[in-house]
Amino acid sequence: NVQIADMPQWGVYFNPRLSVCQGCFGYPLSIFFIVINEFCERFSYYGMRAILILYFTRFIGWDDNLSTAIYHTFVAVCYLTPILGALIADSWLGKFKTIVSLSIVYTIGQAVTAVSSIHDLTDFDHNGTPDNLPVHVALSMVGLALIALGTGGIKPCVSAFGGDQFEEGQEKQRNRFFSIFYLSINAGSLISTIITPMLRVQECGIHSKQACYPLAFGVPAALMAVALIVFVIGSGMYKKFQPQGNIMAKVVKCIGFAIKNRFRHRSKAFPKRDHWLDWAKERYDGSRWTLQATAMNGKIGLMDLQPDQMQTVNAILIVIMVPIVDAVVYPLIAKCGFNFTSLKRMTVGMFLASMAFVVAAIVQVEIDKTLPVFPKGNEVQVKVLNIGNSSTNIYFPGEMVTLGQMSQTDKFMTFDIDKLTSINISSPGSPVTLVTHNFEAGHRHTLFVWAPNRYWVVKDGLNQKPEKGENGIRFVNIFDESFNITMDEKAYINVTSHSASEYQFFPFGEKNFTISATQQISNSCKNNFKTSNLEFGSAYTYVIRRQVDGCPELIMFEDIPPNTINMALQIPQYFLLTCGEVVFSITGLEFSYSQAPSNMKSVLQAGWLLTVAVGNIIVLIVAGAGRFSEQWAEYILFAALLLVVCVIFAVMAQFYTYINPAEIEAQFDNDEKKKSPEALDPVSQTQM
Repeated sequence: NVQIADMPQWGVYFNPRLSVCQGCFGYPLSIFFIVINEFCERFSYYGMRAILILYFTRFIGWDDNLSTAIYHTFVAVCYLTPILGALIADSWLGKFKTIVSLSIVYTIGQAVTAVSSIHDLTDFDHNGTPDNLPVHVALSMVGLALIALGTGGIKPCVSAFGGDQFEEGQEKQRNRFFSIFYLSINAGSLISTIITPMLRVQECGIHSKQACYPLAFGVPAALMAVALIVFVIGSGMYKKFQPQGNIMAKVVKCIGFAIKNRFRHRSKAFPKRDHWLDWAKERYDGSRWTLQATAMNGKIGLMDLQPDQMQTVNAILIVIMVPIVDAVVYPLIAKCGFNFTSLKRMTVGMFLASMAFVVAAIVQVEIDKTLPVFPKGNEVQVKVLNIGNSSTNIYFPGEMVTLGQMSQTDKFMTFDIDKLTSINISSPGSPVTLVTHNFEAGHRHTLFVWAPNRYWVVKDGLNQKPEKGENGIRFVNIFDESFNITMDEKAYINVTSHSASEYQFFPFGEKNFTISATQQISNSCKNNFKTSNLEFGSAYTYVIRRQVDGCPELIMFEDIPPNTINMALQIPQYFLLTCGEVVFSITGLEFSYSQAPSNMKSVLQAGWLLTVAVGNIIVLIVAGAGRFSEQWAEYILFAALLLVVCVIFAVMAQFYTYINPAEIEAQFDNDEKKKSPEALDPVSQTQM
């Protein structure tokens, strides 16, 4: 044991020789184990989360609403458990033991989730479908609960534990550590969200081959085990601080005493005391920008991007911008003689984030110019499609439309439902036919006509662009018998004569489909067909008609045009947001660590992480209360809110006094020693 006379009473367990000589490029060697641990852990978490919704919907069979609710509940719990982990670390076990203990829980949770996705576990009849789904549901819920406890519990401890490894006078290295730490988070999440979906589409199984969820969940579980092993290997090099009891209870007692004391001394006989108000960070979760991308074209050069893949732009830009900002931008600012303090950096970060929403609003205005107009309120829209062999006249109130064979109106016509009193159909030499149909307000309808007295009206069911940038396809059958149609594993069952199927939705690209019938199609006829190259956000009607030789022929009609604004226009807003995030989040991470006392560093890190959850709640409240008719207006609101918070934050930052918690704690220790002579002989232990 080594006695260190000047060491504060909170006591640190480490080997002083290792702390001096074992380093790399001026950094403690121990932080490299911590950074690798964080990379593997983030790979594990985001890799698992990337396929979770598909696991719920396609493997367990839940509907979209229940799957979304469970998914967001899981994510919310992951951001609430950091407080629990921080309290355990700072008040009971210490950061090292907390990280190891909860990492074991985390690894077990990942393994249980992987086991829950093995369909052969309860597939007793070997048909590829689990026979006892409740077993899989129970295992997955237990696994996710353990993951939420593990990932949330270690989240504030790892970053604070990394900061603990630096000595006094290594502030520059510690600041850069937080940049590298943040970089490892985004690198792990970026790589995992690319790899795990690729693993999922592989086929595996003992008795039947299915989508390989066990492999897709198993790889993140293995990476979490690697993270734990790497972290434990570095154990002998870490500086480990002793916890000091329930610090939060002491803080609560202090606040209670202050409030009670304030009300006891309200008279003017007692002097007024100053109070510094804290600040909060709000964050936009990016879901609106993904929805914005669904109304855009994902063809960028040789790449075809899905709307949700645009979120990876943020992670890619972070990986690029973190080293540029840290190694180029900050040194240049320092050489210009500008004192770019932590709070000034965070103010600039908030301003850049605000400008990102201004750019998003401008992009949205351009998108809105290209969107089709859908019916609102008491309006109804009607399109006419002539699937007959002769021209037809259709009379609407105040308007007449003439259509040749196999043609449709150029656009949907909009009417007030109360004024749509009559629609008549006629053709040369035939009597007028009155269309009788109860049109539904707020919806689009298609009037199919194939003879002067033969028609039917279909409610389209599309009152907006198809979700996720997909393309709607429906079929109209003008044969005299029913068809079954299969396209990309989706089936249109029993499309009867002279009727239309419901829309089904498909991603971009050419799609193959097969038409099957029982009687009228000869075996010599072609029954395999291919769509045109589908783009993004379109809808089409395919009419199946008989050719002279009796074989089917397909004619395509456009119902909703594809998106025309390119997703590349979102890159500037992602760039501004990323720059703001790099300047704000990394600085905030380091600031919350450096200004916290040694016995509350994990708690402060947890509080920093908790602001993410609080920020998302603010977003939900504002977005829900706003009820904006135009999306660009919501973006402007968020830009304005960020700008207001930025100004308030900048003003408050002017009155903030930076402190060195270590010096203050040392001063308290000296004061205690002077008051208590018997406390002058503290002994600190050293363990390898």
